[in-house]
Amino acid sequence: MPEIRRIVLELLAQLGSSREARQYLKEFSEVDETRFAVVKVGGGIIEAQLDALASALAFLHRLGLRPVVLHGAGPQVDRALDEAGIETRRVDGLRVTDDAVMEVARPVIYQQNMRLIEALEERGIRARGIQHGVFRCDFLDREKLGLVGEIKSVDLSGLKSAVDSGALPVLTCLGESASGQVLNVNADIAARELVWAIQPHKIIFLTPTGGLLDRDGRVLSAISLDNDYEALMREPWVHSGMRLKLQQINELLSHLDRSASVSITSADQLTRELFTYRGAGTLVRRGEEVHVHEQPAPSVMAEVAARVEQSFGRSLGDEWPHSLDDPLVLLSESKRAAAVVVKGADGVPYLDKFVVTPDAQGEGLGAALWQVLCARFPAMYWRARTSNPVLSWYFQQARTTDRRDGWVVFTVGIDDPQQRAGLVDDALERDSGWQEPGS
Repeated sequence: MPEIRRIVLELLAQLGSSREARQYLKEFSEVDETRFAVVKVGGGIIEAQLDALASALAFLHRLGLRPVVLHGAGPQVDRALDEAGIETRRVDGLRVTDDAVMEVARPVIYQQNMRLIEALEERGIRARGIQHGVFRCDFLDREKLGLVGEIKSVDLSGLKSAVDSGALPVLTCLGESASGQVLNVNADIAARELVWAIQPHKIIFLTPTGGLLDRDGRVLSAISLDNDYEALMREPWVHSGMRLKLQQINELLSHLDRSASVSITSADQLTRELFTYRGAGTLVRRGEEVHVHEQPAPSVMAEVAARVEQSFGRSLGDEWPHSLDDPLVLLSESKRAAAVVVKGADGVPYLDKFVVTPDAQGEGLGAALWQVLCARFPAMYWRARTSNPVLSWYFQQARTTDRRDGWVVFTVGIDDPQQRAGLVDDALERDSGWQEPGS
């Protein structure tokens, strides 16, 4: 295992930084095996990205990380029904499942379960297909929906047995009534109930699109439900499966700790999502309020200083808070993310400090803080060392960049080249605020 982990860390370092990889590997390894992650796999992933999915899951398994995998088979069932001449009908995003539909759908779902099991076993990974016995259901609305289940309880004994034996559990979205009738369960609803029962460290939805798409078909990087949910649900392009998915994620997160989040990504980006701060795809979280302190009290500055020092592992000089010119502080509700903006050259705000504490990295808190920051300051500039582990993230946020003497100066909202040159010079001349070694 030590040799495997050394190789893995080298591979992960290519995705981000070795510091990120080590932090996440240590964090995941300390989690109870059955509570590491729930990975919900859409049927389209099994159809189009089976190799990437099996490789990513096998990679985690070799690290001693055993996610609970729950899969659907929507596209495969649609195709099989079409070939059988049976109309696909949906009500409120749920498939109407009469006896004829179930007769076609059930063997298709079993087949997809076996396809994933075989793909894992071809890579030397023990996997156990769990097709029944997890979701205990009643009929949701037998007259309107037919054999569609409403989950009443979740039995985790089968998947715990699989994990304890060293196997990776792979679940279908089929439930049973008290009398043993097999019932169809929507995959997002099944994932919600499974997550509530397991309370996993990570919640991941894998989709062919690699995330939720905006009206132009681009992946949304982050969604803060507290701020974005109602507006998104009013958008005409949020409909059908995406609408149901957002509703289910909103309900799912409402019953979990506020730090919980759902990552929606693709199979080939799963490793990047798990082991880098930037992640990949759409990160959905409930969010938290960002407080703006226009004339921050000494206690607020002390709070920010503590977070900055904790995150960077360095000490700020005693003069740092007192030397700032008209500082404004943005501080998240949990105090795990903060930004300090001061008066810059030419009246343009200068971002002096931006920090997300290590325990909050990967939750999307930084993206939420950045949205508030940019809404308040559409034009600003800042700098970062070329060794900064979040440098690539800054490159994504900036409109222009200038690299010089071990620093990169970033700007947004500055169109005048001459003004930008002056801001770059000003940024490079500023005191970093850090305590110098030996002082």
